[in-house]
Amino acid sequence: MIIDTHVHLNDKRFIDNLDSIINEAINHNVKKMIVIGYDQSSSLKAIEIANKYDFVFAAIGVHPSDVKDLKDDNLDWLIEGLKNDKVVAIGEVGLDYYWDKSYKEKQIHFFKKQLEIARKYNYPLVIHSRDAIQETFDILKESKTKGVMHCYSGSLEMALEFIKIDYLLGIGGVVTFKNAGLRGVVEKVESKYLLTETDSPYLAPVPHRGKTNYPKYTALVLEEIAKLKNVDKDELEKILEENTYRLFERLKWRK
Repeated sequence: MIIDTHVHLNDKRFIDNLDSIINEAINHNVKKMIVIGYDQSSSLKAIEIANKYDFVFAAIGVHPSDVKDLKDDNLDWLIEGLKNDKVVAIGEVGLDYYWDKSYKEKQIHFFKKQLEIARKYNYPLVIHSRDAIQETFDILKESKTKGVMHCYSGSLEMALEFIKIDYLLGIGGVVTFKNAGLRGVVEKVESKYLLTETDSPYLAPVPHRGKTNYPKYTALVLEEIAKLKNVDKDELEKILEENTYRLFERLKWRK
């Protein structure tokens, strides 16, 4: 089966058509999905959706762009959310210096705080890093955690460094973009360090680039990875499925 390890089914564009979107994904052999939160409200919605569908799971946390509005350090809701057995990770969390660097210290503070929670309760992390790859790596290296670099966009050299500290690479629709540097990374990195994702409704793969992305398009991502690596698609599918279970251990009992 194909697994979409990063999908925003909690996005307002999807909420009214969840049954249809999920059924289309299943018809394309995308039979498990992890809904990703980015603040308290979206994280709780991710849990709600995961509880409704047997084959849907949740990751909860605060995205670096959303920590700006946090008034205090209270993340009790996140810790409480971990009690739900459909929550398999903390995320998406990390650093994003692309849009606004004015609150870098606050981003770092909440990033480290959520890393501490992940380590204490033994949860993997879904990491967002944009224009902050080295600082993200330096913090993760000291954190003694594991997880996935969502929508990986760094160099091959950095990819190998993340792998050394128990972080896999999340590969989405960008891998289908003709001039994407990610293609060279995917060619060189062993399949056992890769995961499939969509980040839908964002970053749709070719031939849907620029349009709404859907979890069913994870199948297109898998096909492109197989082409780049010149490997059998069915064999690759099995490897990536096992990679997902290896990282998100709470999925294992629901195979």
